[in-house]
Amino acid sequence: MPILFHEKTKQFHLHNGDISYIFCIMPNDQLGHLYYGKKIRDQEDFSHLLELGFRDMSPCVFEGNAKFSLEQVKQEISVYGAGDLRSCGLHILQEDGSQTVCLEYMAHEIVPGKPLLEGLPATYVEDESEAQTLRVFLIDKWLDCQVELQYTLYNSLPVLTRNIKISNSGKQTIRLEAAMSMSLDLPDKDYEMIDLTGAWGRERHIQTHPLHYGIQSTYSLRGHSSHNYNPFIGLKRKETTEFLGEVLGFSLVYSGNFLAQVEADTYDVTRVMMGIHPNGFSWSLSSGEAFQTPEAVMVYSDQGMNKMSQTFHELYRTRLVRGIWRDRTRPILINNWEATYMDFDEDKILGIARSAADVGIELFVLDDGWFGKRNSDTTSLGDWYPNPDKLPSGISGLARKITDMGLKFGLWFEPEMISKESDLYRKHSDWILSVPYRAMSPGRNQYVLDLTKPEVIDYLDESLSKVLSEADISYVKWDMNRSMSEVFSAGKESGVQGKVYHQYILGLYELYERLTGKFPEVLFESCASGGGRFDPGMLYFCPQGWISDDTDAIERLKIQYGTSMVYPLASMGSHVSAVPNHQTHRSAALATRGDVAYFGTFGYELDLNLLSGAEEARVREQIEFMKKHRELIHKGIFYRLASPFDGNITAWMVLSKDKNRAIVGYYRTLVQVNGGYKRLKLAGLDADKKYRISDIAGERSCYGDEWMEIGILLNDSTSGDYHSKVPKGDFLSRLFLLEAE
Repeated sequence: MPILFHEKTKQFHLHNGDISYIFCIMPNDQLGHLYYGKKIRDQEDFSHLLELGFRDMSPCVFEGNAKFSLEQVKQEISVYGAGDLRSCGLHILQEDGSQTVCLEYMAHEIVPGKPLLEGLPATYVEDESEAQTLRVFLIDKWLDCQVELQYTLYNSLPVLTRNIKISNSGKQTIRLEAAMSMSLDLPDKDYEMIDLTGAWGRERHIQTHPLHYGIQSTYSLRGHSSHNYNPFIGLKRKETTEFLGEVLGFSLVYSGNFLAQVEADTYDVTRVMMGIHPNGFSWSLSSGEAFQTPEAVMVYSDQGMNKMSQTFHELYRTRLVRGIWRDRTRPILINNWEATYMDFDEDKILGIARSAADVGIELFVLDDGWFGKRNSDTTSLGDWYPNPDKLPSGISGLARKITDMGLKFGLWFEPEMISKESDLYRKHSDWILSVPYRAMSPGRNQYVLDLTKPEVIDYLDESLSKVLSEADISYVKWDMNRSMSEVFSAGKESGVQGKVYHQYILGLYELYERLTGKFPEVLFESCASGGGRFDPGMLYFCPQGWISDDTDAIERLKIQYGTSMVYPLASMGSHVSAVPNHQTHRSAALATRGDVAYFGTFGYELDLNLLSGAEEARVREQIEFMKKHRELIHKGIFYRLASPFDGNITAWMVLSKDKNRAIVGYYRTLVQVNGGYKRLKLAGLDADKKYRISDIAGERSCYGDEWMEIGILLNDSTSGDYHSKVPKGDFLSRLFLLEAE
């Protein structure tokens, strides 16, 4: 059994073929953490791992026992106000002003499978044999407040998921000032912290730094997970590489304000906490009410960062993404945004669609500008009906004309937002998140609808359902183009305003649940001004997301490389766009733009009618290539080989699970003058298989061990072979195809 409880020693051991997680019921009936890491052999007693020792000035649990202090002992849940003087994950304010809580063990149960989380996205199982779940029930007897700690261990993956549920069975109303999803105490601080940081247009850049004493964190207070920080952190040993060494990954399945915090105390203990950000959060629980936290996913690897990422990819692609599109081949699309922006009419759209059908594209997506009086970003959000001046046959007529060409049809929405210049605002100005007596802060000339109000969710459900049911729509791009400010729900009492940030996300999830349930055949893609809400919570509803508005291929190397730290290629929206690029004004070859975009869902964002004959031929080749290899790209095992954050070279590869086929992407940003040969070492191959490798320069066969230990020889500087077919100059890309012989 993967989850064991030793009755005599009161110890829990959660283990599978990869990991062990051990904790105990301590003498004060609270839970003490003992070990998390590589699998170890089970035994009945691990009590020697409970570290107790005298520390001057520390408050102690028992009179006369100076060695037992909650400030020093490692714990499973950190609670404010009862002797733990570090940052704590659970903070409960009581009616008399007291903040002291004492949670003691009450009971536990071990159940097969994995329960769903009410109202929240989470990983799942399709068969109960895939996982086991431990539910530990704690109680504060004075408050009659119960806390359930839930742990799910997957049998075949080094994955442990965690969440907590707080239930108030007492007579008084309590208020949660912090309710983190997980807390983990580690026995040393010899780690480097990895996080994914950035801003609009440069999302999820990898940042690594050693832990220092005190608190280091990554977070969002923008009402969404944000471009700036992603709800992920990793802790790796200093010597850990992509292929060797220990790393712990932590990811939050949530789309709103979050905090991922690491505290290294001055005794070298590291505390990791992850969950809803306490700032702006205050949740009252009356008698009989409960609060459920989002799910935190913990991944362990002793085989480097690639293995951690591959675990996240497998889990999120197959056990977080849901519905028919989880396993379906994703269509190659063209989006009209960078081709036309809002300046289009039906004839222009149909012209692009005809060219798209001719070159083999499968899906046409009509972006912003089709509804209300939307000719600029100052108007019409909320008025989800077609503009007859642009589209005289409406969305249904346009969809019919495009599907008659053999294409599928997709449509852009931004349902969470409203323009002041709109019929909806004139009718329901009270539906905006705002403080009635203060000025509102516009963002992109728009405001945020209050999704805490059921009537707003009903309106959006009805409006979008009407469009989706009246036209043949196969795909929805769901956008969200501003962060939240003046977060106040008008008409509600002061005591519930601390709930608004989280209730908004719950309302968003409810709206997604309704629409994906009504339209299960529609492929939903999430977007938030690019990558502003690219997180695991969104993947639960949208199998893919637009990872950045920056479509420049060279910038995308860093964005896609960083995103791969957690997210599978099948989730990454990636397009070939026009040059000069609209964000950077850089011009890269069409081949390079395609070679980068292949490693994602793949599509185009340009006017095909402006291409030369040679460019059109190249587009046809790219589409043929992607159709042939997309199953491998989306479902294969991804390896990072060379980091764009470390130098001039980026490289990665996707390997089939049977190790018979692979595609390697190699990218050199700036040409080097008179440089030497380079060797690109591959990974994951079968050392005993012979592989034929081919690219534009030719082909060669070697055994897997040579490709991994010696690698591909490359010479792409200005002193290279001038007769080679390999392109010269900056922004070089090469694709290598491997086949086992």
